[in-house]
Amino acid sequence: MSLTPEQLAEIEAQRATPRPTLRAVSEGMEARLYKAHQVLDHGLIRVIDYMGDDAAIVQAARVSYGAGTKHVSNDEGLIRYLMRHWHSTPFEMCEVKFHVKLPVFVARQWIRHRTANVNEYSARYSILDREFYIPQPEQLAAQSTVNNQGRGEVLSGEESARVLEMLKRDAATSYDHYEQMLSQDGQQGLARELARMNLPMNIYTQWYWKVDLHNLFHFLRLRADSHAQYEIRIYAEEMCRIVADWVPLAFKAFEDYRLGGETLSGRAVAVLKRRLAGEVVTQEESGMSKGEWREFCEVWG
Repeated sequence: MSLTPEQLAEIEAQRATPRPTLRAVSEGMEARLYKAHQVLDHGLIRVIDYMGDDAAIVQAARVSYGAGTKHVSNDEGLIRYLMRHWHSTPFEMCEVKFHVKLPVFVARQWIRHRTANVNEYSARYSILDREFYIPQPEQLAAQSTVNNQGRGEVLSGEESARVLEMLKRDAATSYDHYEQMLSQDGQQGLARELARMNLPMNIYTQWYWKVDLHNLFHFLRLRADSHAQYEIRIYAEEMCRIVADWVPLAFKAFEDYRLGGETLSGRAVAVLKRRLAGEVVTQEESGMSKGEWREFCEVWG
């Protein structure tokens, strides 16, 4: 992770000057504020600001649902009830702002989650750093033969070395040309907004990403899943650790009902009931497609 001495000094200065506040704070998140957590080879994620805690979720739920939640005896039980029944609004009362440094191709996946506020580092105004994501050999894999958007067998030593060499060489060459095209050092060259078009997708960008907890949970449900692409998944896994410190009760409910849970179609429920009654059900009798049946059997046997 490449933070400059100036950036590290700024982080230490921010953490060394706490300010009194009357607002609710999360002790777990206070310990996380401003700290940079390394992701991939040059990436990072850190919390810049946040609002709310577990109590804010409970407070919002009791205002909006009133007597309907009085039978829930404690805060944890209420939060689990809200998560179990897909009540989203109370979780929207909490927000967090991240500073993320990530490869451009990961950013293009990430930005598909449109329910957030984003401000990205501008390569029209500034010159991008010479930093590229180069995968570890164990992350270099061939195309999956059963999943059109996934990875299959890890590349052999010789093939892995060949691919790594191309990745490094292409990245270095493209950045050399980027520098040579820029209008600087007395050269007319190209404007920054034009010179950047030759850069590869594995160069690093940065942004501030602000999102409420409900939509953050949706992001994490998809991107922290074992089927998600590795490079975005480890950002999501680091964010899971941060959220677990911020709102531990809400994260436990999310982990149980979303990350560790399964959603069943009506046909799948019918098959499970028939199985529990002792009946043997085949794919042809289930009414499911081959793909849905395969996914069903991966979970239920």
